[in-house]
Amino acid sequence: MVFNLDGNKRPRKHHLVEHANGPSLEEINGTVEVPKGKGFWRTLFMYSGPGALVAVGYMDPGNWSTSITGGQNFQYMLMSVILMSSLIAMLLQYMAAKLGIVSQMDLAQAIRARTSRGLGIVLWILTELAIMATDIAEVIGAAIALYLLFGIPLLYAVFITVLDVLLLLLLTKIGFRKIEALVVALILVILLVFIYEVALSNPQWGAVIKGFIPTAKTFADGPIVGGMSPINGALGIIGATVMPHNLYLHSAISQTRKIDHSDEEDVARTVRFTTWDSNIQLTAAFLVNALLLIMGVAVFRSGAVKDPSFFGLYQALSDSSMLSNGLLISVAKSGVLSVLFAVALLASGQNSTITGTLTGQVIMEGFVHMRMPLWLRRLVTRLISVVPVLICVLITSRQPELQQHEALNTLMNNSQVFLALALPFSMLPLLLMTNSREEMGTRFKNSLWVKVLGWFSVIALTFLNMKGLPSSIEGFYGDGATKAQLAQADMIAYVLIVGIFLLLAWTIFDMYRGDKRLKAAHEVQRNKTE
Repeated sequence: MVFNLDGNKRPRKHHLVEHANGPSLEEINGTVEVPKGKGFWRTLFMYSGPGALVAVGYMDPGNWSTSITGGQNFQYMLMSVILMSSLIAMLLQYMAAKLGIVSQMDLAQAIRARTSRGLGIVLWILTELAIMATDIAEVIGAAIALYLLFGIPLLYAVFITVLDVLLLLLLTKIGFRKIEALVVALILVILLVFIYEVALSNPQWGAVIKGFIPTAKTFADGPIVGGMSPINGALGIIGATVMPHNLYLHSAISQTRKIDHSDEEDVARTVRFTTWDSNIQLTAAFLVNALLLIMGVAVFRSGAVKDPSFFGLYQALSDSSMLSNGLLISVAKSGVLSVLFAVALLASGQNSTITGTLTGQVIMEGFVHMRMPLWLRRLVTRLISVVPVLICVLITSRQPELQQHEALNTLMNNSQVFLALALPFSMLPLLLMTNSREEMGTRFKNSLWVKVLGWFSVIALTFLNMKGLPSSIEGFYGDGATKAQLAQADMIAYVLIVGIFLLLAWTIFDMYRGDKRLKAAHEVQRNKTE
């Protein structure tokens, strides 16, 4: 409420875009009651939910193609990459949730509190591009699922994906706890579909277990199978698994539980159960990605699927000549396998709709202190993301079907380049702040082993993403790129890498100055209270 000059209350006038500088996701911050003094499982149940919203980002349509194609091309060799990516994700998400719970700021707010306005705007734009890149994969996945399930032409299906804003409007009315439950239900649908399909394929479990052990061949430049080397397949899985927007999201939604911040034990309990929730849900995401890769190996005959897009995979699941198992062949003739695949694809896209919108609001409020209604936020982001997909569909509409499918698949894979660009700017600040005793306190700052593993993860992921950037940029030129175009792509990649490291240096410098400023302010505050 606001007041008239005479002191009488009058309704506050809301605008579509407003200034925001309050708690993260203020409408749901601290709204979920949690029991105290109850048993482990009941308490865990009440804390469960935020981890599910984070986990869907690790099993969105962008993950599907890389995992299945990697399995078909290199058998179980890349299982170790999925495992390593998932373990690193668990570590980073633990730190993100802990930052939100202890500091009462999400990652975007915490970075902005230590950096200049100019840097805040740059980081906001970079992270928005990463979210839109993820949204492109969701548009493609959802549109293809609608086409496969209902025969809706792709052009119309792309437009229909915009209507998921209506789903978001409905969800905002039912409460955050019910949204969490819906997301968990959709995750179970995806997980059960792939457990069923993999169980039917009867894979070689000994070879699966052996694949979890990394070797030098895992990150080798050869052999080239289907235009992909093992290192390209590994980088594709890593890039599609560890994504920057999930760190921002988790640091915000970890604050939805009501906590007494004056009680250190209550804070510690929240950190502990939130970590349990996160790790359980990310284990489910790991299983989905592992099952996708196993499908690529066990379900399809090696080299049988010439079209690696979702269209080709759907067709392969209903074509008995492409399958490798007698039981699978008999089930495939009924159409069950292909329909379940499309249903899981649609569920994956809708899950990511919810989390992508919440993340967009988090970074907008945190970096530039602006807020807009979630439905409007979703509508703007989706309309922008639809444009490149529509252009791709229209340009290839008169080309052979296989080329249309390959073009959409290439667009989806190439859009993920922005994730590699944005990831260091969320990982590095997160590690620096959770390592800080000033920020987290003696009890909640990272332990020595978390610091060591954290630095290893940040350096390794940044190095691998930068190493894979030239080939990612080359992908924009297509399979028939000339030597001149490849050289141009490499030059663009190297310029981007230099720019990334210069921007990282600016971020570290700004954060260092911001830390000194905050420490001085804390010291003044302590002197006043003494």
